[in-house]
Amino acid sequence: MKSRILLLFAFCTLISCKRETKNSSAKSVSISNLVEYNEQNDILHLKSGNFNYDFKQNQIPFKKIILLNASMTGYISALGAENLVVGVSSPEYIYSEKIQSLLKEGKIQNVGNEQKYDVEKIISLQPDAIFTNHIASFDNTYQLLKNNGIQVIFLDEYMEQKPLEKTAYIKLFGKLFGKEKEAEIQYQEIEKNYNALKQLALESKEKPTVLASEMYGDVWYLPGGKTSVANFISDANANYILKGNTEEKAVTMSFEEVFAKSDAVQYWVNAGNHVSKKKCWS
Repeated sequence: MKSRILLLFAFCTLISCKRETKNSSAKSVSISNLVEYNEQNDILHLKSGNFNYDFKQNQIPFKKIILLNASMTGYISALGAENLVVGVSSPEYIYSEKIQSLLKEGKIQNVGNEQKYDVEKIISLQPDAIFTNHIASFDNTYQLLKNNGIQVIFLDEYMEQKPLEKTAYIKLFGKLFGKEKEAEIQYQEIEKNYNALKQLALESKEKPTVLASEMYGDVWYLPGGKTSVANFISDANANYILKGNTEEKAVTMSFEEVFAKSDAVQYWVNAGNHVSKKKCWS
């Protein structure tokens, strides 16, 4: 009996060691339900939505990149990686002083906008990678860039509705730019501060009602109840007027519908050029 127990123990230990060895060879990082990456056998595998990418050890970190979405510049600036950017689209929507300065100096090129990209300029810049949201109408352009040896990486970070998951994209950029440690430190600091503020908000005795966004024409586009804006409001321990809604996209309402729901509103966020609720209502 004793020998059988010892044999069983040895067998379990051997299996455990084998599992540990197998797991240690692959480091997996989950950003959200949309994005995750792992590294195994000197290959970095990235899954982003419906797209999969494999990068060999000699392909990363990237040294020259192009950004086709202004929203991604925040991650670049947070990592101090503006010097890697050789091209951007729609620079008028970029609020990074460093990137605007590099544009004026000619170190970063304007490569067009979402109506029309300057494909020839993009190819001439020879970037290691282009980061963009996937827009189906540009599939022919993406294919042309790929045919010229340019890696196009689709990251639909705008679809992330949980604040800290949207923030976690900095880890991916850190991995691709050789700034993994800096990215992890930044994320942990943001996560710590965010959760501390969330806890502080929960201690408040007041729970104000909040309205969001504004009208375009005769339609009011409000963030759905499961959007990032709604989650920010909820984490601030406030009541969003559409908190019971389950949409992860904008909800359209008439002025009259919004007015009827806004009698108790104390705060209005993303109010555009309106300086008060009274001026909008009048």
